[in-house]
Amino acid sequence: MSQRYAQYQSALRQQTLPAVLVDMELFEANLRALLARSGELPLRLATKSVRCVALLREALAFDARCQGLLCFHASEAARLASLGFDDLVVAYPTVQRQPLREVCEQLRQGRRITLMVDDAAQVAHIAAVAQEEQVRIPLCLDVDMSWRLPGLNFGVFRSPVWSVEVALSCFAAIRAQRGVVLEGVMGYEAQIAGLGDATPGQRLRSALIRRLKAGSIPRLQALRSEVVAALRDAGAELRFVNGGGTGSLESTSADASVTEVTAGSGLYAPVLFDHYQAFRHQPAMVFALEVVRRPQPGIATCLGGGYIASGPAGEDRWPTPVWPAGLSLLANEGAGEVQTPVTGPVLPEIGEPVLFRHAKAGELCERFEHLLLWRAGAVQSSTPTYRGEGWHFI
Repeated sequence: MSQRYAQYQSALRQQTLPAVLVDMELFEANLRALLARSGELPLRLATKSVRCVALLREALAFDARCQGLLCFHASEAARLASLGFDDLVVAYPTVQRQPLREVCEQLRQGRRITLMVDDAAQVAHIAAVAQEEQVRIPLCLDVDMSWRLPGLNFGVFRSPVWSVEVALSCFAAIRAQRGVVLEGVMGYEAQIAGLGDATPGQRLRSALIRRLKAGSIPRLQALRSEVVAALRDAGAELRFVNGGGTGSLESTSADASVTEVTAGSGLYAPVLFDHYQAFRHQPAMVFALEVVRRPQPGIATCLGGGYIASGPAGEDRWPTPVWPAGLSLLANEGAGEVQTPVTGPVLPEIGEPVLFRHAKAGELCERFEHLLLWRAGAVQSSTPTYRGEGWHFI
């Protein structure tokens, strides 16, 4: 990547900083890799990890197996539907009336939007709005894929649907309401898809995570399969069964109950996705900060940069300087809201760009209004992020 980073830095000298650059050649290479890792299953794109309308369109048009979007907010799905996107699944539940009304309006326009549920109370709220709006809202049941061990929940606290019995209870609640219908099941294996297992300097922890993953996969696949079979036996006409994420495409696509997989972060390939033993995608997104100070020999200070990733606070959530080579953040300052000092063997001069990679994918788009799109050795165009569209959902 050194030659590519040097080219980016040269091009970014002509841009107003800070700025984000997406290498569309690497973006497309990552999409090809995600499709290859998905086997023969369709790939639903996770909007949370992209947060850019133009890049969602580009990815969907890239290959016929790219089908539908997994959104993170009901209002987001409604906005995307109003722009012509279709087959939208909302991954996180809401019972707020205004977003639900927005979804109902798009359903009336003929768009397909499926809302997530995991509790009878959610179903009742959604059904009430559906009846008021005189539409039928498709629902997807979120099945929790965590492995509960003594003293450890290996996964995330996502859904209360931990068993076939709870799933059937939720289905009964759906059938008891007018205006809603169960069309899908999702089982997102966060502990496989989103947890690195080859982190530098953490050999023992990484080995333990790999063992836990190996033990978790057959259990979560069995639960997902049992839930799907039980729901179908109970009369559910399921249109799709969704699973996966960038880090779990191989194991998810091997589950015979799954009809589609989801991925998104692998398109940009942020730093946290460098640390998987089974795959490696290309770093397609960087951001650049301007050096504005040289407070002492060995230190250059950039303007801005405090783009910290969500999750448990720690250095792995900091952005990583990648060019000039050999730079690092200072442990006692990290990445600051208004200034970020770096140190290293070769320091850029005042006014020069320093390139960084974010720890996660789409979160960086919440900080910037536009993405610079790189092709054939140059910045070819600029396109708005969700923020640039004026969209703020959470």
